[in-house]
Amino acid sequence: MFGYEPEYVTCGDARIAYYDVGHGQTLILLHGNGEDSSYWAAQIPELTRFCRVVAIDSRGHGKSDSGEQGLSFELMANDLKTVLDALRIKKAHILGFSDGGNLAIKFALTYPDYVDRLILNGANVEMFRGVKPSTQLPLYPVYGLLRVFSRFGAKTAHRRDVLGLMIHPYGVSMDDLSRITMPTLIIVGEHDMIREKQTKEMAARMPHCRVEIFRDGDHFVAAKQPARFNRTVIEFLMGR
Repeated sequence: MFGYEPEYVTCGDARIAYYDVGHGQTLILLHGNGEDSSYWAAQIPELTRFCRVVAIDSRGHGKSDSGEQGLSFELMANDLKTVLDALRIKKAHILGFSDGGNLAIKFALTYPDYVDRLILNGANVEMFRGVKPSTQLPLYPVYGLLRVFSRFGAKTAHRRDVLGLMIHPYGVSMDDLSRITMPTLIIVGEHDMIREKQTKEMAARMPHCRVEIFRDGDHFVAAKQPARFNRTVIEFLMGR
């Protein structure tokens, strides 16, 4: 259904899957929690008209292994660096959606020299204050149950680890964002699960950041409004 075949890079105890399509400047695509690179099915054919796209399945997602260390944004940021080094990519644009946006923030803070332009779609810094209660609060009892029952099976433990990425802070504060100095675009939907106050504060903390709000859009604007989303991304990458 996705239409692309993965390649792999070994990152410590896990093989990380990626999809390498197109030519030109490199754009890294990072999907959201519990998803994989197929989320970008409506973006890759259009974006590869302008650049090389490398879509990565995060550790424990899609075709990538989980490894034995659990899941964390720090570990996934290190995976991303390993993949870029293996592909001899010294600098790239990065587009991250939801948890992928959080990963993009973590990576940009940890390895800033690798990032040219940064696009954050539905990302957040603070878990409880950053996400609307109707989305965030129901996660906690589910996570609690998964913790209890994870001892009985690997699949339940894996679900616990994936959901835990949306529960635990990932080591980034609002003050850290002042160190993200590359040109940055934040894309959110008018009815996004990310609080508007969170998005505005994030943008205010980054020196070279602007916000694009999709009218009538929700968290999944890339999938639901692909034409506008793709155009917005391309224009930003081209410096318009």
